[in-house]
Amino acid sequence: NTGTFDDPAIAGIDDLLQILICENPGRRLDDCAIMRCFGATQREILTVYFLELLILAALASLAGCLAGYLAQLGLVGLLGTLVALELPAPSWWPVAAGMLTGLVTALGFALPALLHIRNVPALRVLRRDLGGLPGHSLSLYGAGVAAFGLLVVWQTGDGAMSAYALAGVAGVLLGLGGAAAVLIRLLRLWQHKLPRAWRLGVMNLTHRAAGSSLQVAAFGVGMTVLLLLSMVRVDLLASWENTLPPDTPNRFLINIQAAQTADLERRLRAIGLEQPGIFPMVRGRLTAIGGEAVTPGRYEDERAQRLVAREFNLSWAAGLQADNEITAGAWWDAGGGTKGLSVEEGLARTLGIGLGDRLDFEVAGSIFSGRVTSLRKVAWDSFRVNFFVIAAPGMLEGYPASYISSLYIPPGRGDDFDAVMRDFPNVTVIDVAAIMEYVRQVMERIVLAVDYVFVFTLLSGLLVLYATIQATLDARIRENAVMRTLGAGRGLLLRALAIEFAGIGLLAGLVASGAATLLGKVLGERVFQLPYGVDPAMILVGTLAGGVGVCIAGYLGTRRVLERPPLQTLMERA
Repeated sequence: NTGTFDDPAIAGIDDLLQILICENPGRRLDDCAIMRCFGATQREILTVYFLELLILAALASLAGCLAGYLAQLGLVGLLGTLVALELPAPSWWPVAAGMLTGLVTALGFALPALLHIRNVPALRVLRRDLGGLPGHSLSLYGAGVAAFGLLVVWQTGDGAMSAYALAGVAGVLLGLGGAAAVLIRLLRLWQHKLPRAWRLGVMNLTHRAAGSSLQVAAFGVGMTVLLLLSMVRVDLLASWENTLPPDTPNRFLINIQAAQTADLERRLRAIGLEQPGIFPMVRGRLTAIGGEAVTPGRYEDERAQRLVAREFNLSWAAGLQADNEITAGAWWDAGGGTKGLSVEEGLARTLGIGLGDRLDFEVAGSIFSGRVTSLRKVAWDSFRVNFFVIAAPGMLEGYPASYISSLYIPPGRGDDFDAVMRDFPNVTVIDVAAIMEYVRQVMERIVLAVDYVFVFTLLSGLLVLYATIQATLDARIRENAVMRTLGAGRGLLLRALAIEFAGIGLLAGLVASGAATLLGKVLGERVFQLPYGVDPAMILVGTLAGGVGVCIAGYLGTRRVLERPPLQTLMERA
């Protein structure tokens, strides 16, 4: 459900529209005042700007639909062989959904501002302090937030998920924005001790603290996600591999027949391999728990439905394996425990199996039964042979069984091992190392595809940056004219702008790197239960990337400020 991944991007676009529509109408106030002087009514002014907004929103939505169509072609290319099927022909529904999203977002943020604009008095032509927009009016922000909430509910189709998504977006934006505000406040304490160009740049950043915090938050959301995905792809996988012991089994042998077990063990020991553990395996389907029939329809959980619809691999053993731990009941060789069945605790929890329950399995057309005498915790990540259900010795006697084994093949012993296995053609060898390499490739492709999707979140952050620059462009032009008149050179102002936007980028990169590191640590230790160490290189790269990217984008957005002659600006103001 890729639609749920778009919520941060929608948040960024909403921020962009808020800036473009709630800030930029200030530039339209003079035009409205002139129109009022020429006799235009409030309805005519509202109609003109409403139609302009509608046309712009429709054109932008169409462009977005076209960009989305081209982007999904690139996404399929990134997945490569993971998606072997061709995509179906596009329907009109995504276009309609995209158009509706654009229109709802635009109207949600724009209409309240337009309703305020129509009330601008004609006297504003002479007195520019009249008819300004209420900067923090609830109507300006409330309608936009409501529109955003409706879009999230519509995209997810689930009330609970929508609440989590809205809370997550709000938490991330508030967290990043709050951290940025604190850092900007600290910069304000030091700005007077800096050299002139640095002082001007930092003063620009701190003077527009609210806008700077918004820029850091918007750009930081995209960077946080991309850095977090990079950490999950690289660091967490490496951490998991480092937790595995050096002799972790890298080969599985299945379909070993009973008559082959002794000869296979002898041949493997002859080439210097340690004693492999060979375990019996009996296939059986669970038919009843405690005398009640088991069917997929009995369970709501999808995993439980899949488990009862498949056959289980049953086994028997006299002793408990080292990577198994009894969590309830007793093993049959411990204190004279009653012979019965030992069930993995996760399976028991999923299927509702408890101590003392009688389990019935259909094995080769007959019913095998036993009572649960213990529950086990199994270390599935040990890569050793383990079973959901283990019976006491003798309970499965007479049922058809094959054998399975796992063992570690040291480097340089692969040819000897292959030579032995050629004499056992019925035995299937599974190369775990090859599978892990394939899993790594699949993970890299999937994470790359998710990176590709979240690049649009990063782009929305750049659009927010550009929009805030445009919203303050008139003020920047006036400030530049005054500074140039007082003797400031173009080079000084250029360095000040570069420092301002580099500061915003460095703050965004630093905050995003810190947030990604914190989230990565939580994911690693709490979710994946893996040791996770802070990677200083990742923090450094994220911080520098933010500084360079925002500095370039900021310069491109403010070139007009430096290119405009100060005399022209002062004459217009006069």
